[in-house]
Amino acid sequence: MKKRILYVEDNANNMLLVKRIVEAEGHVLLEATDGVSGWETAVFARPALILMDLLLPGALDGFELTRRIKQHPDLGHIPVVALTAWDDQEAEAMATAAGCDGFLRKPADIRQIRATLHQFLDDPVLVPAVEPHSTGHYVFI
Repeated sequence: MKKRILYVEDNANNMLLVKRIVEAEGHVLLEATDGVSGWETAVFARPALILMDLLLPGALDGFELTRRIKQHPDLGHIPVVALTAWDDQEAEAMATAAGCDGFLRKPADIRQIRATLHQFLDDPVLVPAVEPHSTGHYVFI
């Protein structure tokens, strides 16, 4: 099923690479080039996943945008994955503290991006419960 993925990224080359991968996986990429447009797109489009550059131009960087998304009652459930060139453990810890659900370093490998898409977007498999004839319920795995 086609899903909307928001990528908040100020580098056009990075945006193009991710767009090609997302579309090859059968999804739609929503593009935002700064924190303000990222916020507006998240609020109005309600994507299934957000890929977030942490070092964005302007007053609203990726850390603060992630915090706002995670605190919003209608957006907090959306997974946010940091996709950043900032390459140290401090950045990963700060991203996690801001609310990121995952962390990828640039340049990201195509396989890493694809694996992240599958990790966060694949629908759970429905399997019969232990006694489906008596309950008629199904559980997510």
